[in-house]
Amino acid sequence: MTSIAGAGITMIGSSAFAKNKTQIKGQGSVGIVGMDTSHSPILVKAINRSENGYIVTTAFTTVSLDFPLSTNRVEKFTAEIKSMGIEIVSTIEELLDKVDFVLLCTVDGRLHLKQAEKILKAGKRVFIDKPMATSLKNVIEIFNLSKKYNIPTFTSSAVRFMDEVQMVRKGNIGKVLGADTYAPVSYQPIYPELYWYGIHGIEMLFTLMKTGCQKVKRLTTNNYDIVTGVWDEGRIGNYRGMKNKMGKFGGQAFGNKGVSYLGEFMGFEPLHHAILYYFDTGKAPVQPKETIEIFAFMEAAHESSRKNGEWITIRSVLDKAGYTK
Repeated sequence: MTSIAGAGITMIGSSAFAKNKTQIKGQGSVGIVGMDTSHSPILVKAINRSENGYIVTTAFTTVSLDFPLSTNRVEKFTAEIKSMGIEIVSTIEELLDKVDFVLLCTVDGRLHLKQAEKILKAGKRVFIDKPMATSLKNVIEIFNLSKKYNIPTFTSSAVRFMDEVQMVRKGNIGKVLGADTYAPVSYQPIYPELYWYGIHGIEMLFTLMKTGCQKVKRLTTNNYDIVTGVWDEGRIGNYRGMKNKMGKFGGQAFGNKGVSYLGEFMGFEPLHHAILYYFDTGKAPVQPKETIEIFAFMEAAHESSRKNGEWITIRSVLDKAGYTK
């Protein structure tokens, strides 16, 4: 049985995070692990032009030969990052000797647990790009390692930090009684179906609804992947994954003081400020409990599909993964 209860690590809720650059008071060198995703050069550019005292100096990558999105893109993104003056090293150990903080962006989430263990053991704060891992059990294990080495860590989709999403999280429509989110969805063979791209819209849903989901059911068609969750107090949240190549993110939230439309996704800048704030303070903008419940929600949805759309409890999948609160 595994548990992260009682970790001696300081965390903050997303609503406590603000993207005001003046909050960033420290400085340090940053290493990036993984150059086989478009997120890597995006984050390097964002951090290195932010003038907040942090600079990406060093990079290392692996290549997953059985994953075309790694093999077909690593050369392009490595060249792009190298052209920014970043030193490319041949081992993760060499990178860890040269930097103070780490961005773990390896596109193959199967590798994140082993890579995160090395980074946390070395005492480095690390942001882990989506998906944190390719199983709920490994997500829990990463947070157990975070507790073991007393180094906070977090993962997040950039859509969590959309302006309207954060305003709802902070209470601008009162208590959220329900929410509907939509986002593009696609699947990759090496991942459980929703982990690869469904996580974006589902994380947006949890940012609005917070923790407390009790049961989940899933319906899939040729055009949509729809997951419904029932939260405490009878609150209902819906995620709609769009398979028709529409690249929009959005939705609605329903509160006891009003309704909010979530607007457009405007890019990675708020996420990179959240990462720098975490590097600066050691306070993770997303609680482990919430991330674990997000992955449990997705795993319950997969189980619902295996059981022809039955309701699946969050508790049942957490128990199966060996998680105790």
